[in-house]
Amino acid sequence: MSARGARSRSGRTGFWRSNSLSLAFGAAFLVVLAAQAVAGRAEFNEQLAVEGLQQVGLGDYLMSSDFAVDVTENWQSEFLQFFLYIFGTVHLVQRGSPESKPPDRTGTESERDQRMGDHARHDSPRWAGTKDWRQGLFSRSLGLTMAALFLLSWLAQSVSGVSAYNDQRLRQLQDPLGWGSYLGSADFWNRSLQNWQSELLAVAAMAILSVYLRQRGSPESKPVGASHAATGVEG
Repeated sequence: MSARGARSRSGRTGFWRSNSLSLAFGAAFLVVLAAQAVAGRAEFNEQLAVEGLQQVGLGDYLMSSDFAVDVTENWQSEFLQFFLYIFGTVHLVQRGSPESKPPDRTGTESERDQRMGDHARHDSPRWAGTKDWRQGLFSRSLGLTMAALFLLSWLAQSVSGVSAYNDQRLRQLQDPLGWGSYLGSADFWNRSLQNWQSELLAVAAMAILSVYLRQRGSPESKPVGASHAATGVEG
């Protein structure tokens, strides 16, 4: 094999290996989403059969408000989890958890610690070295993006939710609700809150269980031999 061919293969291998985490989870997401569509259509058609209505094909179900609301209500809860965790861990700590900063580093930390302004390095992002609104925006960009994704997903859930809810009401010969009225309905808040509580429980469980339990080789865990009291130490 030529040297050029070897370099080409090495480059391809390097890309897949260096991006394997996002690629693997992205592919798994698509597989599970497709499986959800198949299972969701089957359940939806069962409901239609009970009501004596015509069943729908997979393509029609994918374009339906029922599928959209089921997807978006889970998305918004996940983005809420990350938004709250990203901002919460700025000031809140859990002694002994690798998910937490050490107690003496609470807050936004100094520019030296964060490699900002005059303390930016040659390989730092360009906006980190500025001293104006760009630095302020970039220094909070992850949390703000998660917040925006949460709000957009929640909005999408409300729009698709009111459509799905009204479809059900019309099948029962009831008057539809407007979007504003749906925002105050039990259906909307039940969909939201049942996801929020599960995400908050998962975060709390991860924070406390990672104090005493280990997963060898995972950056979400402390080293196997690390003290239970060690905080902010990754494996």
